[in-house]
Amino acid sequence: MGAIDADAHVIETVQTWKYLDEKERRFTPQLMSQTSGAALLSNEGLAVHDFWVIEGRAHGKDRNVGTNTPQESREMVSVEARLAHMDDLGIEIQVLYPTLFLRPIVQEAEREQALCKSYNRWMADLWRQGKGRLRWVAKPPLRLLEKTGAAVKDELAQARDNGACGIFLRGLECERALGSPYFYPLWEMSGDLDLPVCIHSANGSFVHHDFFADDTTFTKFKLAVVGACHTLIEKEIPKKFPKVRWGFLEVSAQWVPYVLNDLADRLRRQGRTLPTGALAANNMWVACENTDDLTYILSQTGEDRLMIGTDYGHHDPSSELNAINLLRNDTRLTSEVVRKILESNPREFYGLD
Repeated sequence: MGAIDADAHVIETVQTWKYLDEKERRFTPQLMSQTSGAALLSNEGLAVHDFWVIEGRAHGKDRNVGTNTPQESREMVSVEARLAHMDDLGIEIQVLYPTLFLRPIVQEAEREQALCKSYNRWMADLWRQGKGRLRWVAKPPLRLLEKTGAAVKDELAQARDNGACGIFLRGLECERALGSPYFYPLWEMSGDLDLPVCIHSANGSFVHHDFFADDTTFTKFKLAVVGACHTLIEKEIPKKFPKVRWGFLEVSAQWVPYVLNDLADRLRRQGRTLPTGALAANNMWVACENTDDLTYILSQTGEDRLMIGTDYGHHDPSSELNAINLLRNDTRLTSEVVRKILESNPREFYGLD
């Protein structure tokens, strides 16, 4: 077995939307270029020239791009180039997450369904070219849950049969917290389809995202994910849906002791008890980062709950292209713990063969 990059990314291109049906082509995101005015700067300080325009909102296409990855690889123009770069980085399998969908982009249910379907078909094609090394998480059309839940399940089943190994969720979705009963049908689908819930640093709430527009992703994206973990455990949702595996990605793992300590105190005041090994008891996994205090975190999480990702293709505080090799050489950890974080834990979480 080789190392699994539990959190890598693709950068969407015009090719992503080529899978829209003729009747859906009116939903094709517009790609526009800025020709004048003050430039929006990327996370690397470079001018962003291209913007996706969806429902009248502009989203910088390359705002969070790491130029330490080749464009043909991060945009999947060449799957062979991506696989070759993975070889250089010591990675056997990457689990791919979107870029555009990390923010709220669409409110109309029919448009969301069309864009999710096209994105998922694009990823399925990349999986077929990837020789088993490119797995991915599916984007569900969540605004259909109340009206046409069967369509959501059909989309996820199609994705599972074409290389998907998880369901992509953001810390907030559809202007709701993930503890809302609105999502109960989705949790049922997750268990039935054996697709884990992958809650990634991201935000699907227009209200919350725009309120923190001038702040960093820490408040816009990451804290929403931390809050989702807290809410799920406090409301005992994993107990209601015992077949579901829950993952929290690109928020490091440094927050886990704080959340568990807070939950233990809250539950005690309610006459309840937080179980020992709370992550395992709730079927939860967390993606750590090389900068985490892993010795302390492992004492709180146990050895079987941590994974690690590179954030391949991005440039932000969570990005570490060489994360796999850094962990392999981490003197704080035994070789067995390293093997679990790099191999057996992500295989169990994502259900990889």
